[in-house]
Amino acid sequence: MRFFEILLFFSSACLLALLFIFNQRIRRSALLLTSGAGSIFLVIHLLVEGYRVQLLFLYGFTILMLMLSLIDVFITPKVVRTASRIRRVLGRLFIVIGLIATGCFLYVFPVFDFPAPTGELKVGTQVFHFIDPSREETFGKTATGKRELMVQVWYPAGTGKYAPFIPDTQILRYMAANYGLPGFTFQHLKYVSSHAYSGAEVSSAQTSYPLILANPGNGSSRFLHTSQAENLASHGYIVAVIDHTYNTFATEFPDGRITTSTTNDLFSPDHDYRTSRGNRDKLGKVLTGDVAFALDQFELIQSGQIPSHLKGRIDLGHVGVFGHSIGGATAYDASYDPRIAVGIDLDGGLYRLRDREGLRKPFLFINSESYSEKLKLVMDNRVYTDAELNRMGSTREWEDQVTEDKKLELERMRETVDEGGQVLYIENTEHLNFADVQFISPIFKMLGITGKIAPERANSVINAYMLDFFDMYLKNQGGILMKGPDSRFPEVKFVTSL
Repeated sequence: MRFFEILLFFSSACLLALLFIFNQRIRRSALLLTSGAGSIFLVIHLLVEGYRVQLLFLYGFTILMLMLSLIDVFITPKVVRTASRIRRVLGRLFIVIGLIATGCFLYVFPVFDFPAPTGELKVGTQVFHFIDPSREETFGKTATGKRELMVQVWYPAGTGKYAPFIPDTQILRYMAANYGLPGFTFQHLKYVSSHAYSGAEVSSAQTSYPLILANPGNGSSRFLHTSQAENLASHGYIVAVIDHTYNTFATEFPDGRITTSTTNDLFSPDHDYRTSRGNRDKLGKVLTGDVAFALDQFELIQSGQIPSHLKGRIDLGHVGVFGHSIGGATAYDASYDPRIAVGIDLDGGLYRLRDREGLRKPFLFINSESYSEKLKLVMDNRVYTDAELNRMGSTREWEDQVTEDKKLELERMRETVDEGGQVLYIENTEHLNFADVQFISPIFKMLGITGKIAPERANSVINAYMLDFFDMYLKNQGGILMKGPDSRFPEVKFVTSL
């Protein structure tokens, strides 16, 4: 809760308590003073912090109590009004329910603060709109008919004006729809600030900085990797997170167009396994193409052909990539590009495994505990019983083919470990602990969408290991955490047998 939200909630609770004072004179004066103070808090809150739909009850209750108090004191002070006991009880019960509901809303939908970046450098951010003339858009319509991308960059910078977490506030209703919630649910996120400055000059701490390309998961967004991008940028990296058009919950383009996810249409419970796998590979090929194209554009930015503060400041000889979920698979697949030196997969199963030989580069896999357990079942050659298959809503044929693919995936992991990579998992994590969605609401943890681990802790652990790995291969420093278990991070487990 923000400061004036707390004051407004406290004043409303005080107004409720004052309704139980029997002395009319004391109650009348106290209600006027408290409702007056609450109204002042309300005005300041609206002007400084901004309106929130979750606080509608507090707004209405504060204004109503001020009006009733003014009428009671200045218009009809001598008139004794009575109300039935039932009406008084019901009225106070309604207020109690309203305050409890408001408190729950504020807890479930907080205006949260992002963890501060751990590096010494300030962070700047800039957004680019790229159009690929060589590729037709196959997942929806665009203004040109060609594949278009929005890419946000975080980089070491000087100071300036803080950028909001989500500047494209129109997309918030699509985010809510993505979770099956009313459109207004996440509107409060427009008040969440980032730690980056909009359009700031590039820091002069180094002449150039390694480039890292990042990929969100299916139905996610570039905004949901803000904390990871900011942290890497504060340690001297240029981080570009790609909104893969039609694979995000929403992407807004400079002309006001908003695209939403259509790639879910590729998958259906009616598909057999081979069809589903083929469609995932088809989607993956486009996502991998996005990374290659984005890297082409950063070569143009470096040379000055695309205007940016980043001109001449990108170290294209040291390029990394990471991603979450299918974005992690994209990071792996994109790493076959000879321009990319190293990559990280955050809890994502791989695609296009049969298209080529194994990746001969160092690659880091950081998995959730749940996904690691699934891989362990494959390593143990676990055979599901009919009862287990029924509970899973799956078939033996489907699971046999999943096992076949996962064994190949494990082989690919082994190959990258041989090249200097690692396979880890983090205890008490679930799939969405690897994106900033874990900060949006504590209800996700209660529902098991995120793990038992605290979001701040999960974020700090993931950031530490990502930074150490990139430092080792892109800056020739660090690498301490890659040597084995560390007492500072007891929840990190190394998978030593694949």
